[in-house]
Amino acid sequence: MTLQDTDTSEILERVQTGVKAFDDLVMGGLPRARTTIVGGTPGSGKTVFATQFLAHGITMYGETGVLVTFEEPPHDIEANMRGFGWDLAGWRRQAKLAFVDASPPANEEMVIGDFDLSALMSRILHSVKTINARRVVLDSLTQLFDHFIGDPKILRRELFHISNALKKAGLTVLMTAERNSEYGEITRHRLEEFVADNVVILRNVLQREKRRRTIEVLKMRGSHHAEGEAPFTLLANQGVVAVPLSSLRLEQQSSTVRVTSGNRAIDDMCGGGFFRDSVTLVSGATGTGKTLLVTNFLAGGVAAGEKAILFGYEESRGQLFRNASGWGVDFARMEEEGKLRVVCLYPEAQGLPDHLLTIQALVDEFQPNRIAIDSLSALERIAPETGFREFLISLTSFIKKREIAGLCTATSKSLIGGQSASEQHISTLTDSIILLRYIQEEDTMHRGLMVLKMRGSEHAKEIRRFTIDDAGMHLGEPFKKVPNVFGSDGEYSR
Repeated sequence: MTLQDTDTSEILERVQTGVKAFDDLVMGGLPRARTTIVGGTPGSGKTVFATQFLAHGITMYGETGVLVTFEEPPHDIEANMRGFGWDLAGWRRQAKLAFVDASPPANEEMVIGDFDLSALMSRILHSVKTINARRVVLDSLTQLFDHFIGDPKILRRELFHISNALKKAGLTVLMTAERNSEYGEITRHRLEEFVADNVVILRNVLQREKRRRTIEVLKMRGSHHAEGEAPFTLLANQGVVAVPLSSLRLEQQSSTVRVTSGNRAIDDMCGGGFFRDSVTLVSGATGTGKTLLVTNFLAGGVAAGEKAILFGYEESRGQLFRNASGWGVDFARMEEEGKLRVVCLYPEAQGLPDHLLTIQALVDEFQPNRIAIDSLSALERIAPETGFREFLISLTSFIKKREIAGLCTATSKSLIGGQSASEQHISTLTDSIILLRYIQEEDTMHRGLMVLKMRGSEHAKEIRRFTIDDAGMHLGEPFKKVPNVFGSDGEYSR
């Protein structure tokens, strides 16, 4: 018997949730006719995820659904979900969606003692039969169990009965449940996860005064799935949007076509320019000329008949346009001609997943040939280390998959050299690294440029002097006495 013979993920029919990247995590979607628990703390997005599961079935596959609510009345859910672009009320009128309202009336007393869910089960199955439903959501089981005090064994028995009955009816079931903490017990009553076939955890962790949402597939019975947490966000008119690293594949093609950096001398140092689908990191202390290289990179692309886009996170549009004009580059004219787009955002305006989605959306809309990010160090300060690396991997993968020439800047931690956290994270992800450094000779401070790395190509190894004036950057002769451009800690090695 081969591994393929025992791989049930090849056999199980899949049901897509509508969260595309999440469906990649679970090998194409949730297994049909099985139950999935989605656990999370309040505000983690459980109801949104569950409703998106129903909405996607209705809009994309013509699969009707039933939403059983134990907490909010149907009209509240309809109002809350309207902002995500889902017309639950309209679908209900069209018999594409049915509600089973099991939300407690006001001042209902808690039930003590034995209970069973046979009456509720009858209501659910009646709704399923009425609209010929294929998907069912129970939101949330915790609210149901909180109204009963009894033997946990009885709760587990009843949950098993309801889960089994729905599965036998061929329904794909998604149940939500509350958690007490982000990394504690899977669910509050510690029962649901033992009955369900699959367990998904949503988290909304506070880090650096900002919330970071992640999704994790904890269990997928009889099927493979990607492990670990993946970032996601909630967007108007879209719902849950996930960016799991596990779904990324190193499948992009490698081009041998060269494009200009915007500076002929730098092109020569790089063996003829940057590769068309490469990502280049420009590292330097403040004032060494990083933004000037970005300006040249953009202007060089426009002069070659390409379209370019700049995402600025440190300077305003006015500053960037003024600086470019001071170097003889007319950003305003380029924008008027539709060859350039400049987008300036405060890093703190949104989380890194939202910044990534903004970049992806504008790139897909504008269809540029090259992209510049100035700077990564500004984005680094708004996220924890793990979140920042996830962002960088997703960003560089996106740029390469689109076969766009990318240029990113990062600020060194000291004037004479040394590696910033930004550089540590992205240096292995980029194809080329250009170092800009202040170099002291006796009582004079000079600027030096070095091509530290260029993947797939020979490049100059010397450290070149350069100057900056109103005409831009001018490279001079190499330093005769090689200075230490790496800083006292020597992170970089030649």
